[in-house]
Amino acid sequence: MLKYLVSRIVGMLPAVFLLIFFVVILIQLIPGNIIDLMLSQSSSPDLQTKQALTKELGLDKPLPIRYIEYVGGLLKGDFGRSLWTSQSVTKMIRIYAPPTIELAILSIIIGAVAGIVLGVISAVSQDSWLDYLIRSVAIAGISIPNFAIATSVVIFPAILWGIAPNLNFVSFTENPIENLKILVLPGAILALGLSTSLMRLMRTTMLDVLRQDYIRTARAKGVSEFRVIARHGVRNAVIPVITLLGLQIAFLLGGSVIVETIFSIPGVGRLLVTAIGKRDYPVVQGIVVVIGLFVMATNLIVDMSYGFLDPRIKIGG
Repeated sequence: MLKYLVSRIVGMLPAVFLLIFFVVILIQLIPGNIIDLMLSQSSSPDLQTKQALTKELGLDKPLPIRYIEYVGGLLKGDFGRSLWTSQSVTKMIRIYAPPTIELAILSIIIGAVAGIVLGVISAVSQDSWLDYLIRSVAIAGISIPNFAIATSVVIFPAILWGIAPNLNFVSFTENPIENLKILVLPGAILALGLSTSLMRLMRTTMLDVLRQDYIRTARAKGVSEFRVIARHGVRNAVIPVITLLGLQIAFLLGGSVIVETIFSIPGVGRLLVTAIGKRDYPVVQGIVVVIGLFVMATNLIVDMSYGFLDPRIKIGG
């Protein structure tokens, strides 16, 4: 397994360098100019001032040189510094990461549990009114984007009943209970798309598993229906679901950018939106690279988990 792990990590290196390359290149294509934004308060900035500021920020260097310097900094663990505040990007991500991590963990737990449980219930009660109800809710959950649900949850209750969610964020270390109360609603909204996707796949794989010979044999031996479903059914049906869960984490992190902005959660997603608006290239690059590395690591963990879920699967074999 160690040999397989090392080979996978080595195989990820080209993808990492491609990720960094495209991040550095594509960010330069964002419309707008940070120099103009910085000098927007000045009445009539002259060309000399613009050139001096451009040189001071290092934006006068050719793009290939800036890419090489950025990669060299990453190899040392340095993500650069904010062009606006000169603060270390690594430190900024470390400060803003806890709320995003909390939101991601909460949404993964809600989405995975709800998706797997509802998928099993839907499969066991195939073609019943309950099955049709769960499938209808799943289709609606996939069809409606997270930002529409999040915006509706904030706006409509406030207009109709004068009720609005608490948008004053409280950290976990300050008050864990209040922190959970604030994050549970955006976490549930973020988990909706995840849970519906998992539910549909879980239902399909569970139906296939329930038709297998070993399920009929277990029932013929008098094993209780609950044990048949929980031990023999779910365990074998959940493997493709775990694969989808790993792939969905990337979309979940993308959705957190919008949800954090709507609910005023001071996380990495909200920091990314602010950095894009200010054309703060090092901050945007650092966040996107960290998210990309996290997604790669998650997929590796998912692949490694197959051997624990099903002993028949030999990792690296």
